[in-house]
Amino acid sequence: MSEMNKNEVTSALVSELLKEHRSTRRWKNVRFVFWFALFAYTIIGIFSLLGKSSVPVAQSGTKHVALIRVDGMIAPDREFSAEQLVPVLEDAFTDKNASGVMIVINSPGGTPVQSAIIHDEIVAMKKQYNKKVIVVGEDMLTSGAYFVAVAADKIYVNPNTITGSVGVIMKGFGFVDAMKKIGVERRVYTAGVAKDRLDPFLPQNPEDLKKIQTVMNEVHQNFVKAVMDGRKGKLKADPAVLFTGDFWSGQAALDLGLVDGLGNMTDTMKKEFDTVEYKEYGGTPNFLRMLGGQFNTALDAMFFS
Repeated sequence: MSEMNKNEVTSALVSELLKEHRSTRRWKNVRFVFWFALFAYTIIGIFSLLGKSSVPVAQSGTKHVALIRVDGMIAPDREFSAEQLVPVLEDAFTDKNASGVMIVINSPGGTPVQSAIIHDEIVAMKKQYNKKVIVVGEDMLTSGAYFVAVAADKIYVNPNTITGSVGVIMKGFGFVDAMKKIGVERRVYTAGVAKDRLDPFLPQNPEDLKKIQTVMNEVHQNFVKAVMDGRKGKLKADPAVLFTGDFWSGQAALDLGLVDGLGNMTDTMKKEFDTVEYKEYGGTPNFLRMLGGQFNTALDAMFFS
């Protein structure tokens, strides 16, 4: 066998060994994540069943606050959607032993329709059941999430909570030049002259831009009206400042009158309801939220360490 052939064989063997080593290491990491998640699930579940919680949970029949937590984008088929949240609100408001309802929100916003539906339901249930509603914002309370929040009697945030963003946005892409470069012809057939309006494969035209701006302005005015109604007598700045779509820290939002105070869930519950006991409605159970955090940490360690 020539020296060249020996080198080729050696190179091939080394390559195969490296592939096998990488495959073994990958499956080892997958097994680690699986067993870690199972272990964490078991441990957290045991502690949950033992009732060890950092915040007191109300016993059956005692006075407490009905608590709802919502996280993430406001959109259909999400936890923070009208379909998911309205039945939870109904359960919370009909709790006869609840002194009031607290909604803890961490969301950058979402669709205007879902936000408006949830907002209107909260306003209606407040009147129907005559219960105080308090919103506490966590990391983010912006756009559609703030739309929902103004339905509450009071809003509290952390000094660092990103708050506000009373505006409307629509995003998209245009692929006209890209199609020209690759030599693709766009063919569109419609019944109705405006049916292909805002097609990303067609050039923009003034009529389309005027139309979409009109629609966004109407949606924006609905948002502004909800804020003006919900924060009536509390806003401390000119609408030209407050309703530009800009956002602020929680401290700045307090100075502008967009929120009523600074505080976290426990502080606010004690202040507004004179209790720290609560009964939680809807959402993911506490131990599953904790498990999710542990699982994500394990995945980060595997892929990004």
